[in-house]
Amino acid sequence: MFQQLGLIGCGLMGGSFALALRKAGLVKRIIGYSKSPSTTERARKLGVIDDIAESALLAVSGSDIVLLAVPVAATEATFRAIRHLVEPGVLFMDVGSTKRDVVDAARRVLRERVASFVPAHPIAGKEVAGIQHADASLYAGRQVILTPLPQTAPELVQRATDVWSAIGSQVLKMTPENHDGAFAAVSHLPHLLAFAYFSAVFNQPAGRDFLSLAGPGFRDFTRIAASSPEVWRDILSANREEVLRQSQLFKHALEAFETVLKSGNAEALEDLIRGPAEGRAGWQMGAPRSPAPR
Repeated sequence: MFQQLGLIGCGLMGGSFALALRKAGLVKRIIGYSKSPSTTERARKLGVIDDIAESALLAVSGSDIVLLAVPVAATEATFRAIRHLVEPGVLFMDVGSTKRDVVDAARRVLRERVASFVPAHPIAGKEVAGIQHADASLYAGRQVILTPLPQTAPELVQRATDVWSAIGSQVLKMTPENHDGAFAAVSHLPHLLAFAYFSAVFNQPAGRDFLSLAGPGFRDFTRIAASSPEVWRDILSANREEVLRQSQLFKHALEAFETVLKSGNAEALEDLIRGPAEGRAGWQMGAPRSPAPR
């Protein structure tokens, strides 16, 4: 059991982690900090945190586990704010959806103290943000990717693994580079496409009329287009090179479909559809367990 969780960022992800730890009996006390005082006050009233810290540094003080649940663009500034209390034996983690930029920031700011940091990415979330949507079961049955540095203390990697496992997550380990390449393909590009596709429909002269006719397929395809603009601005910007690489691959695939459509060859079109249709029908979330290194 941990004596105190220092939660920096009292939103959906951080609040859900705090609730999960509390539900599992893994922590005695939770202290939280957010830039917005109203957010931390709401977190306290909802029972997500026990006490409010006046700064990120004070959230770390006295904590033996710390979670950075801030936008990826704010990670480096947060490290700078807490650097002097990053001590050996204290487990520091984040929940950022990109890892190379987070790891680079940790190396720049924490330097020799980086041994205490275990970068983490839980594959979980909702289309709604805010502490009011925090859910103790958010991470149950979901994968969590750890991308430890060579300097990361092995005992802290194990402790991080144990914590996420104890709240019901399946823990995998990858390099930051492989992580960002894989998630550009299966998460970041799909969000970009959902934003672009919904925009293309909505901004047509008859777009609102079209939307009134949309059914479950459109709903499912565009669900993630309702995600936080601020969060996805940071993620797509941070991982732009990998996202653009995946975007080019998508364009090639789309061009192949367009070429067959223009030809009027229905048999060739069916053959082109069959591959992804059978692949998707046989796909199960979470398998294979880890992407192949590039």
